Amino acid sequence: MLAKLTVKNQLTLPKAVAARFNGVEYFDVSTDGPRSCSSRFGPARPMKCGSTWPPGITEQDVSDAIEWAREG
Repeated sequence: MLAKLTVKNQLTLPKAVAARFNGVEYFDVSTDGPRSCSSRFGPARPMKCGSTWPPGITEQDVSDAIEWAREG
């Protein structure tokens, strides 16, 4: 099956593939490395309540980033 990449970098999946992910809105996408043409995707795991994205960022990290951005 073919999937089409649009000019807006959106991937259009064939109906048969999209039907396997009924109700899924977000996907985890990965490649085998910078020189690989192989990619994988699947449903993204739901985040636990109170977790951050990307994992490990604290409220202090966010405050520091805002302060740094406002300095300029």
